[in-house]
Formats: sequence, structure tokens, C-alpha cells
Amino acid sequence: MYPTVLTQLARANPFSAPLFSLQKVEEPQQNLHGQRTRTLAAAATSEEGDSCEFGSQKYFVLCGFGGILSCGTTHTAVVPLDLVKCRMQVNPDKYKSIGNGFSVTVREDGVRGLAKGWAPTFIGYSMQGLCKFGFYEVFKIVYSDMLGEENTYLWRTSLYLAASASAEFFADIALAPMEAVKVRIQTQPGYANTLRQAVPKMYGEEGIWAFYKGVVPLWMRQIPYTMMKFACFERTVELLYKYAVPKPRSECSKAEQLVVTFVAGYIAGVFCAIVSHPADSVVSVLNKESGSTAFQVLKRLGPKGVWKGLIARIIMIGTLTALQWFIYDSVKVYFRLPRPPPPEMPESLKKKLGLTE
Repeated sequence: MYPTVLTQLARANPFSAPLFSLQKVEEPQQNLHGQRTRTLAAAATSEEGDSCEFGSQKYFVLCGFGGILSCGTTHTAVVPLDLVKCRMQVNPDKYKSIGNGFSVTVREDGVRGLAKGWAPTFIGYSMQGLCKFGFYEVFKIVYSDMLGEENTYLWRTSLYLAASASAEFFADIALAPMEAVKVRIQTQPGYANTLRQAVPKMYGEEGIWAFYKGVVPLWMRQIPYTMMKFACFERTVELLYKYAVPKPRSECSKAEQLVVTFVAGYIAGVFCAIVSHPADSVVSVLNKESGSTAFQVLKRLGPKGVWKGLIARIIMIGTLTALQWFIYDSVKVYFRLPRPPPPEMPESLKKKLGLTE
């Protein structure tokens, strides 16, 4: 009975593209100082040529750096599209479409007007990327230790979802102040044109609450987005290698693997945009107005209003997600960080399932 249940659990998992490989757990050993060394059930041993061990402090620091580069640069690059998207959400009568939004913005503010909000965007999303990717790697190992080797394998998708949600919780706290500033600059003409103008003005009018009143809608938007971002990306990578790439991943060059990363990232980004768009609309309107709550804004927008600007956001988020995964994976390649292959079923689980003699 027990093997049958385990088999069903293993086969029922909808996502089977894990990010790290399982190794046989050995008894903790002691170092020269008598301290017990920690053996991670989910961590693959460092391959020859890697610059550090999987799960080491250097590994986490460089992953966080990769997150800064991947999120900060990409979000800043699409500021013009993000500006038009936000204006379509808060003033759909004036900004009727993507093309119309660009035309109206250029006519009223000039070409330079398309770059409004670039500074808070760069700072805010750099901090978000640091926490998102850095903490994701941390929580992934922490939760794996809590589950144990066999459960890590059986419930690996749930582990990815839990780790990404936990990381995004803290990432949004880091993002919220600059997101509020960015939206205020982009959606309130004449309010402020720069970060230095907006911050003291917002603080003087509403206090510290002005920078954090959008954190709950941010959680509503970003946590489902990030969970989808990681789970869907891994599933798509698996399917691409299985059906589209004519050779196994182990035989692909690093450049070919990065191409697969980009394609999978874009596909995942489309789903991310759809899942998180209603909350994104609430964030945009909420940060524009004073005294409103997320529930009031959601009720006022209605079922149709929350989907305004979806096409613009699909283009933006699809591109962002693809570039983020590409940059993040490129950082790992450049710094020779461990990039473990997909996991194998632990020997102990194979014995329970009767797969070994």
C-alpha cells in the first residue's frame, strides 16, 4: 500500500522540473573543531570547475547580485511601456490603447517624458531582484532540509512554490517605497518629475504610510506572479528539452542552454502577466490616489476595469521575464556557479517503491 501511495504522489506532480539534484544523505561528519558539518539533501556536490559550493555564502551573494542585474536593468529598460500601461489603467478614457498612449505622452511631455520614473524603477526593482532571487535560493534549501530527502523529491514543485512565495514576501517590502514613487511620478502630471522631488513631497503629505500603503496589493500581484514565474519556467524548460531541443541538456552548449532559458522565460512571463494583472491595476490606481483602500479601488474598477492594459503588460512582462532568466542564468555561467542537473529519485525511495532489487 505504501509504495502505491508514493507512486501516485510522484506521478501526480504537475511540474517536474526541479532546480537542484538530490544526493544520498550521509551521516553528518565533524570538522577539526568538533562541529557537525551540514549535509543538504537537496544540494548537489560542487562540480569540478565551479567557483563555490552550492548553498555557500558566496553562492547566495552572487545569486543576489544576479537578481539585482536581472530585475533592475530589465524593468528600467521597459519604463516607457510601463508608463503607458500605468496611464491606461488609471485614465483609460484618455489613453485608449498602447499606440494612443505613446502618442499622447510624446505630444504632451516630449520623448523625454517616456522615461519618467526611471530612477525609482531602477532602485526599487534592483532591491526586489536581490531579495527575490537571493532569498529564493535560501528558502529552497531551508525548506528542503525541513522536508528531508525523499519528501523533497516527491514535493519538489510545492517546495519551489513555497520558496518563491516566501522570497517575494520580503522582496515586495523592499520594492514598495520606490513603486509608490514611480507610480506617482508617472500618473499624476505636474506632481513631480524626479525622485528627489517626489519623495519629500509624498512624505510631507502622507508620512511614511505613503510609501507602504500599496504593499498589500503588491503582495497580491507579485506573489502569484513569482510563484508562476518559477514553476511555469521550470515546467516549460523541461518540455522544451523533451520535445523541441533535439539533444539532451547535458549535450547542449552553455549558449544553447541560455537560448532555451530565454524562450522558457518568455512563455512563463505571459502566464505571469495574466495571473497578476488585476492586482497590478489596483496598485496603479491606489498609488495615484490618496485615502483610497485596495478594496475600494477594486470595487470601483469592476471586473472589466481590472483588465485594462493587459496586452501592454503581457508584452512587458513576457520580455522582462525572459530577459531576467537569461541574465540571471548568464551570471551563474559567468561566475561559474553550480547549475545542478535535474534530480534523480533517491535510492531509499526506489527501494520503497520496489524499483531496485
